[in-house]
Amino acid sequence: MTQSKIAIFASGNGTNAEEIFKYFKHHDSIEVVILLTNNPAAFAITRAQLHKIPVRIFDKGMLAHSEIILTWLADYQVTHIVLAGFMWLIPDYLIRSFPQRIINIHPALLPNHGGKGMYGMKVHQSVKNAGDAETGITIHLVDERYDEGKIMFQFKCAVVNSDDPETIADKVHRLEYEYYPKAIESWIMDRKLND
Repeated sequence: MTQSKIAIFASGNGTNAEEIFKYFKHHDSIEVVILLTNNPAAFAITRAQLHKIPVRIFDKGMLAHSEIILTWLADYQVTHIVLAGFMWLIPDYLIRSFPQRIINIHPALLPNHGGKGMYGMKVHQSVKNAGDAETGITIHLVDERYDEGKIMFQFKCAVVNSDDPETIADKVHRLEYEYYPKAIESWIMDRKLND
């Protein structure tokens, strides 16, 4: 069986990244081979090191000039890219180099509460302000625009009047940790997601 190799892009705490590391640690055909980050202070780096995952740090200039990033991905024979709390727009050359092979997670039910600047608590505050009865996560392919790629999976949870943005965030995080690794596996192996 061909081995699929994942590169994770993360900018922050890395809780989703760590769930992915753990899920694929002993997988038969999928392996996380590298973490890339634009934030030298990201706790995702520590999490990767604990799981013995190599880390590469880059800045905007390095991301803009394709040779460096593409060389790293080639060195690790990366087949798929997973965004796990990565805040920058993915450049066109990466989308062309990995067509339909870059996936992202958004902490709301797209197309609502998405787009540039909609991340973290801003999303949950927007859900609360809108009075939505449910929220959740959207796992989607990455294209040239924020949060507009083809939706692959959505998982929902209820929002009640007493929920504040922090409570909503907790509910959404639970969905992320439970479903993002499984969704990545289903996407890479091209099969239905088993709950």
